[in-house]
This record gives sequence, structure tokens and C-alpha cells, in this order.
Amino acid sequence: MSKKLSIIAMSGDFDKAIAIFTLASGAAAVGYEVNLFFTFWGLNIIKKNTGRSFIGKGLMARFFNFLLGGRKNLPLSRLNFAGASPHLMTAMMKSRNVATLPELLQASIDLKVNFFACEMAMVVLGLKKEDFIPQVKDVLGVAKFLELSNDGQTLFI
Repeated sequence: MSKKLSIIAMSGDFDKAIAIFTLASGAAAVGYEVNLFFTFWGLNIIKKNTGRSFIGKGLMARFFNFLLGGRKNLPLSRLNFAGASPHLMTAMMKSRNVATLPELLQASIDLKVNFFACEMAMVVLGLKKEDFIPQVKDVLGVAKFLELSNDGQTLFI
């Protein structure tokens, strides 16, 4: 196996996003090639607009994407407390000098982690590449992502 880590980011949960970017930035910092593949709810993590917005093709897609929100609206997977928990968790992280989600995302960008968006999920949700942060290198199908992931370790979060 080569020094390659590929992560399939399906969850749009705050704590799982923290795990994705902690693993990605940590692996990249020690010389791994890191590929992140965002699909379905995971696409919410890399939307350009970090808050709620009516984006997408068609009424249903616009409404659905509004409900999903953006990076600032990611729920905690357990004990979300009506959306308060991610803010509480971020405050706890800051008080203990632990990198927050925005800092981990930026570290991943700075360390040249590769960001990819899932073509099929984008079609379902009516999204286009311009709806995401500019660091998204490409929109890929599963077969192409598997090709990129070959000879490395792949995690599903």
C-alpha cells in the first residue's frame, strides 16, 4: 500500500466533519496523498455558502438544500439539542486549544488535500460545481474515485 488515504464523506454531521478533516490534515501533514470524496449529506460540508440558501435546480432541490443548510448548520450526530451542540462543541474545542472545523478545513486546504464532489449525488440534489468551495478539484463518478483511491487506504465516514 502506498501512502495514500481516501475518505468517502457521506455524513453531514458536525462531529464526522471534524473527523474527516482531522484525518485528512493529519495524513497530509505526514506526507500522504489525501483524496476526499463528498457525497450526499457530505456535500453540505463543502458548499460555498456556509448558511442556508435556496440553491439547486428545481423547486424540490432548492427547498431540500435550504433545509440542509451549509457548514454552519451541521448537526451533531448525537445530542444535537436543537442545533446548539455544534456551537457548544466549538466553544469547548477553542477553550482546550483544539482546532475547530473551519481551522481543520483550512489546514486541509493548505496541505493540498484533494477535494472531489460526487456526480450522482449532485445530480440528485440539483447542484453544480459552482455551488461548492473553489478547492473542489473535480466532480467524479464512483469509478473514477475508486481509480484515484487504488493502492491506498479508504475510509467511509
